[in-house]
Amino acid sequence: MSYGFHAHPAFEIIGAVDAEIGKPSYGDGSLECNSTYRLNMGATPHPLNLASVDPSELQRLVRKVSSRKLSVLISCAPCTGFSRMRNSNHINDDPRNSLVSRSAMFVKALKPQIFLMENARELINGRFNQHYHTLAARLSELGYKVHGSVHLLSKFGLPQKRERALVVACRESLELHTIDELWDGYEVSSEAVTVRRAIASYPEIEAGVESKHDAMHISPALGDENLRRLSAIPRNGGSWADLRFKKKDRELMTPAMLRYVEKGDLGSHPDVYGRMSWDQPAPTIKRECSHIGNGRYAHPEQTRLCTVREMATLQGFPNDYRFSGSVSNMYRHIGDAVPPLISFQLAGLCKWILTGEKPDIKEIILKNTSLRIESFKKSLKKDSQLKLFLDAQVC
Repeated sequence: MSYGFHAHPAFEIIGAVDAEIGKPSYGDGSLECNSTYRLNMGATPHPLNLASVDPSELQRLVRKVSSRKLSVLISCAPCTGFSRMRNSNHINDDPRNSLVSRSAMFVKALKPQIFLMENARELINGRFNQHYHTLAARLSELGYKVHGSVHLLSKFGLPQKRERALVVACRESLELHTIDELWDGYEVSSEAVTVRRAIASYPEIEAGVESKHDAMHISPALGDENLRRLSAIPRNGGSWADLRFKKKDRELMTPAMLRYVEKGDLGSHPDVYGRMSWDQPAPTIKRECSHIGNGRYAHPEQTRLCTVREMATLQGFPNDYRFSGSVSNMYRHIGDAVPPLISFQLAGLCKWILTGEKPDIKEIILKNTSLRIESFKKSLKKDSQLKLFLDAQVC
């Protein structure tokens, strides 16, 4: 989320906090994301755990670096405890979910003009959405207008099927706007959010080999068995379930795969060891996207996982963004992220709320991403304004 504001000329990042927790059992610092943050934004996040830190400590850190009034506070609690992809989340309320309502304590201490949060869609419409409702109630008590909504982010130009909750709150003295209003009158063509448009131009490369021109264009090496399995899976959208149709390919199936076939209930499991489809948006890129066995993350044509660079592009990162840490953690940084292509739009939204001036459509496009002005097509509203802008681009 920070990068969209860092890249926007109206904002300056003055501080960040992240305990870098990959899995709870790994402990603080295991995710290595603060080094990636520093590489791209020049600021080193404080390695504090927001589940326990006193809000006054954050207040002290902010005052130490700036005496100005805080414009925007971003608080993105982990989505792991809300995600429907974890079976336990349908039964148990993950302790990390309490970080959502705890964010109101930081708002009270820091008094930002705008508060911003992104999370899984279940934050708002899931079983444990009381955390969102508690947050909204507390923000209202503090004098904020609150808007929470769920969006399919491909609507805003992300080449990925990613459904997320966005929460925007602002001081009552300001006029609250939404990302839907930001896009009023415009839409993105379906061709602009495909895997083909996003990554087809990247050069061919073998698994485990780093590109000479881009250190981020690399994917993990594959063992012999996975190489043979992936080689047998049909190009452009195939999956392990296709192996069941040929006797020689069935030998490449794992015992778990064979059990699903015997039951005749493949469910969502065909996605593992699956290839992306060229002419569709990518599937949701999750934290553990560093292995072909974790989802439909294989390249549409080549026999490998999509590279760090390709996965980052599909997640809306600019093509000059750098990642740090182990290759596995680089993939985690991508899967955990708010797509910068989207957060840049949210920065434009926040500027609108603060100044009262709605940005032009060209001002919400993050440079060096897959979203370009030719990605837009006319909608029923603001037809003439878009035509004038497109004509100006041609001139």
